[in-house]
Amino acid sequence: MTEPPVLPEAPLVDTSWQPLPPRGAVFAAVGSGLATALPFAAAGGVLTFALRNPHWLLAALAGAAAGLLMGAWMGWRRHRLTFWQLDSQALGVRHGHMWQTESRVPISRVQHLDLQRGPLQRMAGLATLIVHTAGTRMNTVSVAGLDFADAERLRDQLAHQLDHDDAL
Repeated sequence: MTEPPVLPEAPLVDTSWQPLPPRGAVFAAVGSGLATALPFAAAGGVLTFALRNPHWLLAALAGAAAGLLMGAWMGWRRHRLTFWQLDSQALGVRHGHMWQTESRVPISRVQHLDLQRGPLQRMAGLATLIVHTAGTRMNTVSVAGLDFADAERLRDQLAHQLDHDDAL
């Protein structure tokens, strides 16, 4: 008799860059659009009012619409261009297209981990993972719009690796 072939052990952590779930892009677009609409509305209204144009309210509404559209597009695109990665050494977050930013948080610097879920995030099955680190500069790294199962898995794996490192 021959023994069955031994399969290689699967890694505990997937080290490839993972995208955020597409359903979170809607929340990113709405939040960014609303945050951009207000300053654009104020700028349009104040500018036309200062120029003594009687249609300052119309200009404010046009500014709000332009800000809403531009902000929504930027939020949606930023969400779609955000990726995360967890390996045995660190948690990585990468975002951006033209100006790319990549942050890596070494597991040895992690102090504690939080999961946040507002009512809309709970309805969509999303969460925000907040990693608190040692140090003063950039002492928190948050990844918003994660799938809830991924956020829990990341939190648990980071906590497990942190506990394992503390035991050594």
